[in-house]
Order: sequence, then structure tokens, then C-alpha cells
Amino acid sequence: MMEEQSASYTVDDALLSSGFGKFQILIFSYAGIGLIAEAMEMMLLSFVGPSVQLEWKLTSHQESMITSFVFVGMLIGAYSWGVVSDNYGRRKGFLFTAIVTSGAGFFSAFAPNYLSLIFLRFLVGIGLGGGPVLGSWFLEFVPAPNRGTWMVVFSAFWTVGTIFEASLAWMVMPKFGWRWLLALSSVPSFLLLLFYAITPESPRFLCMKGRTAEAMEVLEKMARLNNVQLPPGRLVSDKNIELDEVSGSSESTTLLADAEVSEGIDKDEGSDFGGVKSVGKLLSPKLVRATLLLWMAFFGNAFSYYGIVLLTSELSNGNRICAKQEVESVHSNNASLYKNVFISSFAEIPGSLMSAMVVDRFGRRLSMASMLFTSCVFLFPLVFSRTDILTRISLFGARLCISSSFTIVYIYAPEIYPTVVRTTGIGIASSVGRIGGILCPLVAVALVHSCHQTTAILLFELVVFLSGLAVSFFPFETKGCRLNDTEVDMN
Repeated sequence: MMEEQSASYTVDDALLSSGFGKFQILIFSYAGIGLIAEAMEMMLLSFVGPSVQLEWKLTSHQESMITSFVFVGMLIGAYSWGVVSDNYGRRKGFLFTAIVTSGAGFFSAFAPNYLSLIFLRFLVGIGLGGGPVLGSWFLEFVPAPNRGTWMVVFSAFWTVGTIFEASLAWMVMPKFGWRWLLALSSVPSFLLLLFYAITPESPRFLCMKGRTAEAMEVLEKMARLNNVQLPPGRLVSDKNIELDEVSGSSESTTLLADAEVSEGIDKDEGSDFGGVKSVGKLLSPKLVRATLLLWMAFFGNAFSYYGIVLLTSELSNGNRICAKQEVESVHSNNASLYKNVFISSFAEIPGSLMSAMVVDRFGRRLSMASMLFTSCVFLFPLVFSRTDILTRISLFGARLCISSSFTIVYIYAPEIYPTVVRTTGIGIASSVGRIGGILCPLVAVALVHSCHQTTAILLFELVVFLSGLAVSFFPFETKGCRLNDTEVDMN
């Protein structure tokens, strides 16, 4: 028995021996293209909405509905693709998301009327909802000691996407209009389809499904490309170790210290139609506290982040006196809109750098909470005054902190869940975040248009503050811990 134990290794052991090499860089690059595609499709809403409103003479409510329907689609997609990925593989999950996003994104450029545009952007939202699948896929190839830092670096692709989209809009919109912007913004999603054939399945997922031979092939390819040797012995999953009651006391600290294996873990999960079993696990006594607090954090981060992006175009233009004048100012000064969004997008660069510096040094909880509370501080002056320079500085600082917090919560979320429900857990949390995205333009931006700017700012302050409190009550810290493959008790 002891000889068998010493002659076996897990996926985590293989990743530790391999390090972060050429293989991981390829995974990193592919997943990064997906994040760029998601950022571009989201950021273009700041530019397309005002132009479509002017061309088709829409009301402010109809303009807001374009954004809200994208988030409704993302809510559905985040849950659906998470379930698909946990049951049928990460590759299948992000394949379908790329097909839907690229197709609907491209054809939305040819939308003949308002209703068809809303429907196609809704489909784009369903595709974009699978974005967290790529993040989880990349995470499962990263060694535990470097996971936090590399996930922050990975999130920088979102910043690249936002800046690229603002630049593209600045160049394309004045000469060619919003249809060309929609078509060109779908190109990164098509790149995912182009390189899909060379992407490997997650070896952690393969082990959980009992396909250890296929997992070995992936790990051997990784070792060859990184020019290293895998540990001696046979590959086993954490699930098998727990079933055999093998103690891993010599390994690094696992997530959820002092955990016990839950009952029924030895049963083959099989297909989880509709994700009912997975949702049940997320709301089980072992995970319910972490799950509910995570949902609050995702809702607050999404509501605040997208709200600040929208406020950039609503508050940063010269005349903020009241509804009709403000809307006319937005449409009459497109160059100012592109410039303000372009400048504010750069706030995410120092946000990413700050995340990288603090996430593995101070931990996930403290980093997120401090960023959220600091964002409250930046927004507070806008309650009393909204001069042009103060608005730009405040929104720049608030976006810096919110983007940093959003980055870290996407690192924390997959770390707290076991492999069997990881993408479902992140998908549902992301769906809750999309609810924040749906409500944001309907509530907060509507307040700005109706001359209640102070109320809108106070609403954002409240949401961000409550999100900071939720993060402060997260049940455990995951810094430097290994990913679990199976459901465990949280003590």
C-alpha cells in the first residue's frame, strides 16, 4: 500500500513539477483572446446605444433595454454553459460560446430594426455568459503557488479589450457608423473558433470523469512542451485518493483545511440534466454561506463596474443640468464620449497592477474588501459636486478599484469550489452578477437621465459598501491553497 502511494501523483503534483511554461502560455493566450472578445462586446454598448438612439429615434428606456437584454442573455448563458462544462467538458463549453457570440455578434451589424437588434444582442449575451468557462479552464492548468498572480495577469486581457474597443470606436464610428463597429468587434470570437482544434481538455476534469488515460496524454504533452519530467508513478485524482482514504499530509495545504469528504462522493455523477444536482451542492450546508456571499459580491461588482462605465458617458460631458439637455450633449459630442471612455479605460491598467501586487501578498478577502471600500471613497465627492475634472478623477479612481475587485473575485470564485461543480458555481455567481448588469441601466442611468444624479451616486455607494461587507464575511482564505476535485465540508 505504501509503495502504491509513493508511486502515484495528482494533477496538482504534475503542475507543480511542470511550472508555468510554454504550454501554459499557449493556454493563457487562447483564453486571453476569449476575454478580449468579451470585453469588446461589452464595451461597445457604451458607443452603439447613443448612436442607435439617434438614428432610430429611440427613447432613453429603449436605449437602456439594448444593454439590459445583453445582460439577460448573459444571465442565461452563464448558468447554461457552466452546467455544460461541468458535465461534458470545458472545451465543449467554450466552443459553443464562441459559435454563438461570433455568429450573433456579426449578424447584429445587419439588424434592420430595433427588435432584431435586441434579439441578436440577446444571443450575443448568451454566448458571452460562457466567459467564466475559459477562466476556469486556464486556472486548472496553473500551479497553485502562482495561481493568484497569473489570474490577475490573465484579467489584464479584459483591459486590453476595453482599450482596443474604445480605440476602434474612435476610429470607426465617426466615418463608418455603429454597424461596422459591431462587425469588427466580433473578430476575436472568430479567432477562438479558428484555433479551437489545438486546445486540450482540462486534465483535472478528465480525472474527475475517470478518463485518466486522456488526462495523462495532456500532461505528457505539457511536460514535453515545457521540457520537464512528470513525477514518477501513475496519475490519480483527488477523488480516488479520498475514496482510498489516503492522507496527503506531506503536500501543500489544501483548500478548506480540516475538511472531510462528503457522503456519496463515491457515486458516479453521470449526466446532471439541468444542473439540479450541482445547484443542490452549491446550496448544501457545506457551501451555502460561501455561495450566498459570493453572489452578493458578484452582484455588487457587476452593478458598480458597468454602472461606472455608463456614468462615464452620462456624467463626463459638459452640461449635466438635466435630462433632455444632457442627452443632446451626449449625442452632439461623440468625440468627447470616445475620449472620456478611452481615458477611463486606462484606469484598469493600474487596477490590474494593484491586484497583482496584493492578491498573493494580503490574500483574496482583504484585497477585495479594501478595493471596494476605497471605491466608495472615490465616489463620495460626486454626491456634493460634479465638476468636469472632479467627475473624471472620481470615476477614474472608482473604476480602478472596482476593476481590481472584480478581477480578484473571479480568482476567488473558482478556488472555493471543487472541480465537480466549479464552472457551474462560477456560472451561477456570474449570472447573479448579470442581474446587477440588467438593473444598472434601468435604475441607475434612468436616475441620471431624470435629473437625480445625487441619488444615483448614493445608490452606487450603497451597493459597493454592502459588497465590501459581504466580502469581509467570506468564510475562508484561499491564498496559496490547492484546488479540490471533490465536494468537501467547510469547517
